[in-house]
Amino acid sequence: EQKLDRDPRVVQQIENAKREIIARAYAERVGEGVTKPSAEEISKYYNDKPALFKDRRIYSLQELQIEAKPEQFEAIRAKLAAAKNLNEFAEYLKSADIRFAGNQAVRAAEQLPLAGLDAISEMKDGDSMVSPSPNGMTVLFLVGSRSQPVDEARARPAIEAFLVNQRRAEAVQKDLKALRDSSKIEYVGKFAQGAS
Repeated sequence: EQKLDRDPRVVQQIENAKREIIARAYAERVGEGVTKPSAEEISKYYNDKPALFKDRRIYSLQELQIEAKPEQFEAIRAKLAAAKNLNEFAEYLKSADIRFAGNQAVRAAEQLPLAGLDAISEMKDGDSMVSPSPNGMTVLFLVGSRSQPVDEARARPAIEAFLVNQRRAEAVQKDLKALRDSSKIEYVGKFAQGAS
C-alpha cells in the first residue's frame, strides 16, 4: 500500500543486494575449480610456520595506543626502553600529558595477525614492540606466554582449509584481472567528446 518497493532508495538497495549476491556466486563458481593441497604441501606449510604449530604459544599481551606526534616518538621510545615495567611507562605518559588507551588480552598464535606473528613469536616475556599507528604509535607488551604446540595431524584440516581459501582468492583475483585486461570502456553521448 505504501509502495515502498518503488521508493528510489529501496530500489537502489535491492539492486545493490542483487549485485552483491551475483558477485559472490561468481566468485564461488570461479573458486570451485581449485585443487586441494597435497600432503606434501600441507607438511611444508606446517614446517614453514613453526610459530603457528610446532612452537605455538598462548600470549598474554598488553597494548597501549599512544596519541603522539612524530617528534615525540624518540623520547617515548627512550622512556619505554628505560622503564622496568608497563606501569612505570604508563606513569611517564601520564606525567608528560600524552594521551593513551590500553587494553589487555590473552591470544593464541592463530588469533594474532599473520603478518606480525613471526615478530611476536621472537619476543620473550617482558619484551615490548613498537609499531606506528594512524594517530601515533602502538606499544605491545608481552606480559607472559606459555607453550602449547599443535602436532601436524591436528593442524592438517585447518591448514588444508586455509590453503584452499588462499587458492580460491588467488583464482578470483586472477580472473578479475583477466576480465579487466580484456574489457573495453567506450564513452558515448556527451561523454564521448574530449575535455575542452
